[in-house]
Amino acid sequence: MNLLGLIKSFIKVVEAGSIAGGARSLGLSAAAVSQNIARLEAYLQVQLLARTTRRMVLTPSGSLYYDKVRHIERDLEDAQLAITTVDSEPRGRLCIASTSAFGRHVLAPLIPEFSRLYPGLSIELLTSDNRVDHARQGVDVSLRITPQLEDGLLARHIAQVPFICCASPGYLARDGWPQSPEELKQHRCLVFRYPVDGRFLRWGFVRDGLRFDADFGDVLISDDIDVLAQMAARDGGITRLAEFVARPYLERGELVPLFEEAGGRGAYAQTEPMDVYLCVSERFALTPKVRAFMAYLQASLGEQWVVRSRA
Repeated sequence: MNLLGLIKSFIKVVEAGSIAGGARSLGLSAAAVSQNIARLEAYLQVQLLARTTRRMVLTPSGSLYYDKVRHIERDLEDAQLAITTVDSEPRGRLCIASTSAFGRHVLAPLIPEFSRLYPGLSIELLTSDNRVDHARQGVDVSLRITPQLEDGLLARHIAQVPFICCASPGYLARDGWPQSPEELKQHRCLVFRYPVDGRFLRWGFVRDGLRFDADFGDVLISDDIDVLAQMAARDGGITRLAEFVARPYLERGELVPLFEEAGGRGAYAQTEPMDVYLCVSERFALTPKVRAFMAYLQASLGEQWVVRSRA
């Protein structure tokens, strides 16, 4: 019995939503695919698909089995590539997942050159602040901030991103310039709500070697950091942005940094940076293509991402 062939028929039927659709994608007859499904169910001694006159649905057992085998073809391909491309150019599909802002502002400009360096790779970049499941979504490697780290993932520190607390000149002229992070509770703060659990992303500061969180007063909330940047630039309040998001606004004078030594206003406090990690599901997932991406990313980020404490 060709068990892998039976499983492939099952996967294609589920993906297509019908026996006929799965048969077309496999280049087989509907009768042959239906027989394959029946043989697989007999082998497993469970019903995988519930068939009606109008549609086909997964049974609870079928849904569980599909989740476990849906990436079996890709895993077999990756296993072959892992042993055949050790000394050659990385090839195959590389799916990279990232937080939205890091993917948009940092990875997107870097991916085209990486693709040119490795033309044998088919690259997919997923950007989301929601939870990412490597197995279910076919993700090879993900870029995550500290709150996104999960048990079971292998995480390697890849960058430390500077953050800047800032506001527009118009807001500061109208509502006053806070002299310290402790005064933020007297101002309107534009804060990021983390989609996974609904928490606010805290604003950490370091002063004289001691870390503390600032308290918020009135808040405007978004789950998109670029939305917060635009609201701040339109005199909406004070926000905390990654340096790569804030930089163009600062250069244009639409935002100005707060609590910085060079500013000469109030009590200096360093805005706590954000650690970024490169994550894979297991050690075997460190395939040549993932290692190539890791090396490229580290070389591309360079010294600009090393944050040295001044507090």
